[in-house]
Amino acid sequence: MNTPTTQACATCPVHNTGNLIKLGVKMDSWDYVVALAGNPNTGKSTVFNSLTGLRQHTGNWPGKTVTRAEGGFSYADKRYKIVDLPGTYSLLSTSTDEEVARNFILFGQPDVTVIVVDATRLERNLNLVLQVLEITNRVVVCLNLIDEARRHRLDINDRLLAKELGVPVVPTAARQGEGIKELLQNINAVATGEFVCKPRRIKSESKALKHALETLVKKIEVQFAGIHNARWIALRLLEGDTRIIEAVNSGDLADLAQTQQLAPAPAAETFRMEMAA
Repeated sequence: MNTPTTQACATCPVHNTGNLIKLGVKMDSWDYVVALAGNPNTGKSTVFNSLTGLRQHTGNWPGKTVTRAEGGFSYADKRYKIVDLPGTYSLLSTSTDEEVARNFILFGQPDVTVIVVDATRLERNLNLVLQVLEITNRVVVCLNLIDEARRHRLDINDRLLAKELGVPVVPTAARQGEGIKELLQNINAVATGEFVCKPRRIKSESKALKHALETLVKKIEVQFAGIHNARWIALRLLEGDTRIIEAVNSGDLADLAQTQQLAPAPAAETFRMEMAA
């Protein structure tokens, strides 16, 4: 049984306002922030337009030539700011677009990340879904172009997919406005804590990898106390992600921890020495 305190916390925004400001996003007068992610050519822009209408504007990400589109909508007496992330096939940061999308989800900690997938190319799109689920458990999958899937006689069991992924899956045909109401309902449910996602994450059968991951996660959590997504950061370090390694070595990761009033900057030097050892 939930206590009143627990219930109140469940309705609190989880986004990090300090980091959002550093990422160029202001949250004045907004209750929740929603990230909109997806592969190119999934109809993501159409979904964005359907949710925001004329309440949108564009600019560039700080220090980048990559365009950022922002908009807003109201639902159930709450105001939502939605940020349209660059279309990307992965979050492995091999391009500026991927880096921007990854950093916003990882460090901005949006209250909900909506992943738009193409219902006619579901298997290809699930790669990004699984990567996002490694970073955050506050996800809604927008199964867009469901009308095209029906036209090609593709039958997708969205309820089974939602069960397997552990997050809401909403079929939509954004061009016709189909499913947008249900999408809004699920965004609101995840943002407010009415629906608690339990994403299924890939588990390795390798004992050596499990041990290495557990060891590294503990080090990250100690040196950058309280930082979110330690498991994903550990995975990227183990895979040799140069940009994550640079963030550790340069102290950027510690700066983000300071923004959250977590670990002090010198922790980066200690962690770097332990990694070298």
